[in-house]
Amino acid sequence: MQASERRFFVLIALIGALAILSSTLSKTPVLPLFAQSLGASAQAIGWIVIASTIPGILVSFPAGAIADALGKRRVIVASLVVFATAPLLYLLVSTSGHLMAVRFYHGFATAIFGTVASAAIAERYPQQRAAMLSTYSSATIIGRSIAPFLGGFLISVASYQSVYIACALSGVLAWTIGLLLPAEAQSAPRQARALPRFLPALQAVLASRGIVLASMIEAAQFLAFGAVESFLALYAASVGVPAWQIGIILGVQLISVIAVKPLMGVWSDRVGRTAVIVPGLILGAASVAAMPFARDVYTLSLLSLAFGAGFAAVTSSTSALVADLAKAGQLGASIGVLRTIMDVGQTIGPVMTGFLVAYAGYGVAFGALAVVLTLSAVLFVAARPLTDVYKR
Repeated sequence: MQASERRFFVLIALIGALAILSSTLSKTPVLPLFAQSLGASAQAIGWIVIASTIPGILVSFPAGAIADALGKRRVIVASLVVFATAPLLYLLVSTSGHLMAVRFYHGFATAIFGTVASAAIAERYPQQRAAMLSTYSSATIIGRSIAPFLGGFLISVASYQSVYIACALSGVLAWTIGLLLPAEAQSAPRQARALPRFLPALQAVLASRGIVLASMIEAAQFLAFGAVESFLALYAASVGVPAWQIGIILGVQLISVIAVKPLMGVWSDRVGRTAVIVPGLILGAASVAAMPFARDVYTLSLLSLAFGAGFAAVTSSTSALVADLAKAGQLGASIGVLRTIMDVGQTIGPVMTGFLVAYAGYGVAFGALAVVLTLSAVLFVAARPLTDVYKR
């Protein structure tokens, strides 16, 4: 790897870690507590939490298409402006309605940055896509992991406002480092670069059955991940696991994702995407299906670790696969479609699982997640012979 490529990756990984630290710090654990202090009802808190996810569905594809046309550095820096400014708006919030509006604005930061940063990495490292994307993802997970501890500490020793000041500092630092990113090589004369026609660009991406399939697989994986993230702790508590041990159960899952994902990315680049995605889906299905039968911290931790490894395997390769399948000039738009469909899956997961838990119990709910992952593996294998695009 050349020095310029290494420098770019260090910069984008550092930016990603700081940006996601800022974003996560604004919601975990401060958001529900701050909303409650403003007098928000439980129902209103749910809407406030969801408000930041809506931009992901709305703008991931347009952001990717614009980045293809105008350059990825420009769009990344623009998204970092939102990371830097949104935290300051929390300091002006006085009602739950204001908080919901700020959350909606803040959601544009991660929606745009996540899409375009992934596209920029996939574009710069075509022979190491899965490895570099996975390593970058692990860097952002580290930022996400620090946030709850820092946020809890700041709330305890200071105030809600101190949390959002810390968010702003992290966001401003990410924006400052973003200004150091080198621009990508010009593929067309500057005067020929213009905003894309979104509908034709979307139709062109959706015409690729491989991209749609890979996006559906990622959506299914994030559906299960969002559900497990939301309900594994509640299930553990229901069988008498102490709160501090529940932290261990969830913590080992996060550690497994951080450790396994870069390794799976390297393996995916060597042996192909299918050889990593399908076993990951099967491992995830088996571990989540077994969770309702576990009653102690040791078994639940082992299953949580296995689920995290399966999640890491699948997500190490889906973005890289979409990049492999993307046509020239459509890399950002293609990853934008992936992230849009992924966000839909991640939004559906907790809602669907909550309904099943309420009416049928954890056994049926977790079993349904296992069925989703198993059917995804079957669909992925069955659809492969339709085209040869899965070959590296």
